[in-house]
Amino acid sequence: MFYCLAPDAVVGINVMFATGQPLWNASGSQGLEVHLLGILDFDAALVLQGRLANELRDRDDRRGVCLVCEHPPLITVGRDGSREDILCDPAELTARQLEVRWLERGGGCLMHGPGQIALYPILPIDRLGCTLAGYRDLLARVACLSSGEQRVAAEVAPATGSIVCRSGQLGQVGVSVRSGISRHGVFLNVCPWPDWLRLVDAGRGRQSSLAIERQAPIGASAVRESLVRHLARELGYERVHLFTGHPLLKRTRKVVAYA
Repeated sequence: MFYCLAPDAVVGINVMFATGQPLWNASGSQGLEVHLLGILDFDAALVLQGRLANELRDRDDRRGVCLVCEHPPLITVGRDGSREDILCDPAELTARQLEVRWLERGGGCLMHGPGQIALYPILPIDRLGCTLAGYRDLLARVACLSSGEQRVAAEVAPATGSIVCRSGQLGQVGVSVRSGISRHGVFLNVCPWPDWLRLVDAGRGRQSSLAIERQAPIGASAVRESLVRHLARELGYERVHLFTGHPLLKRTRKVVAYA
């Protein structure tokens, strides 16, 4: 299944349920609300992050939310990236039906696709006692801890936010913060289609994945659980509320091509 925005999810307003209640789950104002979303349209991810950030900005507690998803294939370029990092010409981009999106986030060029887990924490980092640099380090540490649980040793490349292992780059941290609320997050290659990994230069040698490093199948569900568990622990959340889906999203069927 593929998630996209529901037809009544109008951009630019704080959406409420029919009861007049906000989108947040009512239980526990100090908890972390985690939405497991499967394959999520990239524009839907951006809109949903914006909606949640707007609502979170008006609160005064430690409440946080985290979107866990994968994306259909596309390329994004952060503030540290450039067109030179895209290693295929416009004709190949067109043939592969690949969009290139330029984002106001940290980090460089990333190839997204099924098999890469995107972790989007929308958090009041000021109220959590985090600086921007400390928050980036925390997300990188979460990715490294989760990789270690899959018996893949990983570390953070200095100054780049890249998650690297012995033979290449496993992932990247790329965040932005507006009005004290974080967006974007950390991306970890679990088992993406290998051919896609050659399409971008992430700046730390060839791209790799947990499955490539282990030379064995890796279950994405185990990695998702590990990422969420370590994120909650590092941030000091004692309550984690898990949900599948989100009220602003609808399920649809869409073929994801790998050609």
